[in-house]
Amino acid sequence: MPQEQYTHRSTMQSSEGPHVYKVGIYGWRKRCLYFFVLLLMILILVNLAMTIWILKVMNFTIDGMGNLRITEKGLKLEGDSEFLKPLYAKEIRSRTGNPLYFQSARNVSVNILNEDSKVLTRLVTGPKAVEAYSQKFQVLTTKGKVLFSADDNEVVVGAERLKVLGAEGTVFPKSIETPNVRADPFKELRLESPTRSLVMEAPKGVEINAEAGNLEATCRTELKLESKDGEITLEAAKIKLPRLPQGSYSSTGSRQKIYELCVCPNGRLFLSQAGASSTCQINTSVCL
Repeated sequence: MPQEQYTHRSTMQSSEGPHVYKVGIYGWRKRCLYFFVLLLMILILVNLAMTIWILKVMNFTIDGMGNLRITEKGLKLEGDSEFLKPLYAKEIRSRTGNPLYFQSARNVSVNILNEDSKVLTRLVTGPKAVEAYSQKFQVLTTKGKVLFSADDNEVVVGAERLKVLGAEGTVFPKSIETPNVRADPFKELRLESPTRSLVMEAPKGVEINAEAGNLEATCRTELKLESKDGEITLEAAKIKLPRLPQGSYSSTGSRQKIYELCVCPNGRLFLSQAGASSTCQINTSVCL
């Protein structure tokens, strides 16, 4: 390059001065950036405040959350608790001296499962009934005595006295086996079969005893006392048969008050006026 041209270019650059290039965000971009930074700080503060509020309301502590406390023996709940899904626990118990409540809108079910998750025993308490499913159901006293037991073979009542308070009494569609049937003191005992027969059987005898009252046996058609190998004994100060038929025979024609009791071959009893000898043979027309 010629020396004149170089000198002229250098003179022009020096006269114009150095060019300055600005680096950064200016104008509306800068204002938007500050706005987003401020908004982010506000969200962080709100989030921090909400977190602190949730921790305060839920009562988060080192030992647990809310009514739930973590102890060395397990989890401890203070107050009412609601479980939306199944709860698996080895033991559930209340605080010492306080009851334990199970509350549900429909029913409460307790299931006992085996190793194959098959239900062995189930207890369902519903709005209409309490149902228990098991091979055997027992009710025991604190000393281990059986008060009530039921299975497929029999039902056992182990109490000293079985008391039924129903106004209509107790209905047994089939037979009942018991060594003693008695009423409460100063109460009546009534054995009744409204539409069928009433049979009492025992291999060594049936005893009917009323120590402080009357004993009545009433039936619609026939009352039968039968002893196959023994005898029937009526022991009382007075034995009255007020509705026995009377024979019409009279040897003297006078009305006397002495009669003899006669038995027909079919078992019917009747009265006949007493005479010097038996007059039962004369009044056999009653047996027809």
